[in-house]
Amino acid sequence: MARIAVSREAFRGLFAFYAAKAHHDQRHDGEHCLTKLFRSSDDIPDGLLELWSERVNTLDPETVGNVLCPRARAVADGRVEYDHASDFLHALLRELNGTQH
Repeated sequence: MARIAVSREAFRGLFAFYAAKAHHDQRHDGEHCLTKLFRSSDDIPDGLLELWSERVNTLDPETVGNVLCPRARAVADGRVEYDHASDFLHALLRELNGTQH
């Protein structure tokens, strides 16, 4: 089993940070979506977190950041919406892997 590199709490922190930024920028759609992702991050399946950890452990942090940050900004700007934190994580994995999970 892979060492979990990113915990649920880390994703909650990411969503909270970007929600605060969206609030500050008065981007209400983005704030709403990020708040929803924050609440749903408690329900990210362990297997998905393990899959994420396996994938990011094979990449350098800059590559991961180059995928993660623009996606989070797109949500904060209200350009993209996800129904659940797991959907966000799946989208990141698809982009990192080039294949759907």
